[in-house]
Amino acid sequence: MAQTPPDPAPADADLVRDAADPRLAPFLGLRDGDRRFRRPPGRGHRPVDAFVTEGVPVARRALEAGHRPLAVLADARTPGAVPPGLPAGVPVLRADPALLRAITGLGVVREVLGLFARPPERPPDAVLASARRVVVLERVVNPANLGAIIRTAAALGVDATLLGPGTTDPLYRRAVRASMGATLTHPWARLAALPEGLAPLRAAGFRVLALTPAADAVPVDAVRPAPGERLALLLGTEGPGLSAAALEAADARVAVPMAPGAADSLNVAAAAAIACHVLLRPGEPG
Repeated sequence: MAQTPPDPAPADADLVRDAADPRLAPFLGLRDGDRRFRRPPGRGHRPVDAFVTEGVPVARRALEAGHRPLAVLADARTPGAVPPGLPAGVPVLRADPALLRAITGLGVVREVLGLFARPPERPPDAVLASARRVVVLERVVNPANLGAIIRTAAALGVDATLLGPGTTDPLYRRAVRASMGATLTHPWARLAALPEGLAPLRAAGFRVLALTPAADAVPVDAVRPAPGERLALLLGTEGPGLSAAALEAADARVAVPMAPGAADSLNVAAAAAIACHVLLRPGEPG
């Protein structure tokens, strides 16, 4: 006797109606989960083995860069919320906007959240091998600033970014969001220490320029890189800026000139954008 084929799965089999659904565990409380999806600075802890993307463009960028998707949570009311190119077998869940907010703890939720496996981190030598222009960050703790800096660096043709101790995680949810996914494609690596971590740059022949509002700094637009010169732009944390040791280790100090009577400096992400445009953009003599 012929067997009756099983009924096809209902069209809403992936529709989630209850925040207690166990399939949602990776997406619960993402506002608090920012702490779960980063490496605690200076503590030697292993980073959590996943990161989160928000929105179809960033999820698509992660997929195109070869990051491995683990699960997707999409707005059930938004057509096209699931990014194209998902491999077979990746769980795709859908929920109404109100439930998405309840699940994630986020006030504003993009049309899709993607959970991806965290890739292994690259050593500094690997990202410096073919680089001519790099940014080095000391204790940049704000993820939005870090994301904006890496987005700028990628857009202006900077080859790599090196992260000193205390700099927040480029795969932190808010850093990924602020970078529009640039932290998923732009080469970056961590330095074990600063200024000692500048040794690989020295060995590779980089000239290190420290960005600072100090009175003895040279305006960035007055710097003329020599033909073929490799340059590294050193940027410090929000507010205090670079440490005295980092400033001392630099080859030169440069500044973004400010109008008379204005504040003495810019937000680190804004300053980075100006300095990268002037010093590190492609096509310059260096």
